[in-house]
Amino acid sequence: MSAVPAEEAPSWQDQILPILKSFDVRHLVYVPDAGHAAAIRAAELDNGIVSLALTTEEEGIGYLLGAHLGGERGALLMQSSGVGNCLNTLALQTMTRFPLLMLVTMRGDWAEFNPWQNPMGQATEAALKLMGVRTCRADQPGDVPHLVHGAATMAFNGDEATAVLLGQSLVGEKKWVK
Repeated sequence: MSAVPAEEAPSWQDQILPILKSFDVRHLVYVPDAGHAAAIRAAELDNGIVSLALTTEEEGIGYLLGAHLGGERGALLMQSSGVGNCLNTLALQTMTRFPLLMLVTMRGDWAEFNPWQNPMGQATEAALKLMGVRTCRADQPGDVPHLVHGAATMAFNGDEATAVLLGQSLVGEKKWVK
């Protein structure tokens, strides 16, 4: 076995969809976000994946329950500000115990320029835990594939609600552009 040179290795963003597909994920639902752009673009080009842009994040939880009842798997991609929109809807997973995998890009985190993102960004992990969601956090690119794989295993093999929090330093500093 030979190692792939770092410059030839796929980025953490490019590894997400193949990991999800290895768990037979057929639905990728999301509120558009630059941090998830690579996975969203790849899903839109993949005829084996239904990719759906949502108008609000909590729609994704209901959508994924419907996919589960239809015998298919999915994942919800969103920004940490969207977690606040989902809190009441997360009770749906608690009551039904369907597998729920969420990938959350963090705001209100490292180098945040928008102070309106800070309160929910700082509360995201605690809020998810209060609603019974198992969380893990990636701040290094090399941690992302391992944590996404682990969260998917817990969701799809254990009917758990899981979330991988993708630290803002992974995506890079956002700039306010007028």
